[in-house]
Amino acid sequence: MQGKSRVAMSAAALTILSLLTLVHGSSESNLYTGVSNYTFSEDFIFGVATAAFQIEGAWNEGGKGESIWDTYLHKNPNFTLDSLNGDVAADSYHKYEEDIAMIESLGVKYYRLSISWPRILPQGTDNYISEDGKKYYRTLFESLLKANITPIVTLFHWDIPTPLMDLGGWTNPKIVDYFEDYARVAFNLFGDLIKIWTTINEPHQHCINGYGNVFFVPALDSHGIGEYLCTHYILLSHARAYRLYHKDFRPHQHGKIGITLDSFGVNPKNESNLDDHIAAEEYLQMHLGLYAHPIFSSTGDYPKFVRNRVDHMSYEQGYTRSRLPYFSEEEIALLKGSSDFFGLNHYTTYLISHCSWDKSWRIPSLDQDNGVCLEQNLTWTKPGADWFTVYPPGFRKILNYIKRNYGDVPIIVTENGLCDYGGLEDYERVSYFNKYLYQLLLAVNVDKCNVIGYFAWTLMDDFEWNDGYVTKFGLFHVDYNSPERTRTPKLSATNYGHIVRTRKIDFDFIKPPLKQQKL
Repeated sequence: MQGKSRVAMSAAALTILSLLTLVHGSSESNLYTGVSNYTFSEDFIFGVATAAFQIEGAWNEGGKGESIWDTYLHKNPNFTLDSLNGDVAADSYHKYEEDIAMIESLGVKYYRLSISWPRILPQGTDNYISEDGKKYYRTLFESLLKANITPIVTLFHWDIPTPLMDLGGWTNPKIVDYFEDYARVAFNLFGDLIKIWTTINEPHQHCINGYGNVFFVPALDSHGIGEYLCTHYILLSHARAYRLYHKDFRPHQHGKIGITLDSFGVNPKNESNLDDHIAAEEYLQMHLGLYAHPIFSSTGDYPKFVRNRVDHMSYEQGYTRSRLPYFSEEEIALLKGSSDFFGLNHYTTYLISHCSWDKSWRIPSLDQDNGVCLEQNLTWTKPGADWFTVYPPGFRKILNYIKRNYGDVPIIVTENGLCDYGGLEDYERVSYFNKYLYQLLLAVNVDKCNVIGYFAWTLMDDFEWNDGYVTKFGLFHVDYNSPERTRTPKLSATNYGHIVRTRKIDFDFIKPPLKQQKL
């Protein structure tokens, strides 16, 4: 059946062959000179993004309950590269006014941030609401609005309350009820202030790396089963929160609500090899379509390719039922159309090829179900973490993939940015934002992709999950050796602010010394 599915996929691959090579016809060296020939419209949304656990600190202040990251890192201090945790982080719980001043200095008018679920509901359930948590977020949101900055709020950015994780987290069907309850509390408390919500941040990364693997907390390593259970119930939780908002809150709060998905870019390893084109399509269906298709497609449900592949692999491995749960017809309808926009996080691109086996795969696992191999192009710049290389055209490709598969849905790029190992003169980050934003301009103006907003990740250097504080994504440097957590703008902050204010990209605005011009 695996062979048959690859034959069936070949027709789709042939159809998109020219589109996958969309940007190969133009010389990249000719794109990034002088001032961009396209500009951003005045109504284009420019913003910066953060997440609660990564910057707030104050892990046990104000009646906050523990999140699974608090609990796990206290028990396993060596989990992160630097053996540090989020107890203090950037101390934004106390320094939010400094954060707002940084945002103002950039000239952006939108700030994407998340609510810490256990700061509002210390036990995860809605029977007790923290007054201190409620006061903190209301003060923060009001302060942002007073500064003419629109908050865009994510309900879940990976910090599930520990008591709910003890019940199985996203593998427990009851989590759907608990998340809906939490969403109701948030809409009631802050819906008069917040007009754009996202429910879940990157379910793909959270489920695969936290439930199917050990890279992120809760590090369950339930490969081949846990990631699919997590996927299933996190999608249903999103849909319930979406329907709740539109039924009970939108009529008087007049807001919008969506979800944030993530996707790497994909390039066939061998452009002349049809199998590699098919593999690239299969990878996107397994890693992006698994989450996007139930929400944004015209048919709903998981992609047929994904359903057939996981069903077949499950039965071949001796399971009496598929490792990927089924939606009921009612649940398919609940999910279909349950987002007012497509939130996209994108950072890097991989080379994709078809392969029958890789020594890193476990049995069972989503990787084995997918049957494709990923590798990096060694000629692309690698400024920081091992998983991260720079290939700007991959950004344009993934925007076109969304348009091609899900129509003219408004796209908000909710995260995009570069990681390095620190420094105020971050020329590589300047170059990254310039080049990736120019690819966005091409997607909008040439390809007619409906991209309406862009959020730089991230406002300041933060706690980067299992990397701790080793890798840096911030526009502002944070001195983690200082009790004051002093913030200092990098060159990239100056450059991003210039793009926001002028609505164009000037590739010569900040140029590195000649010896550093390699991005």
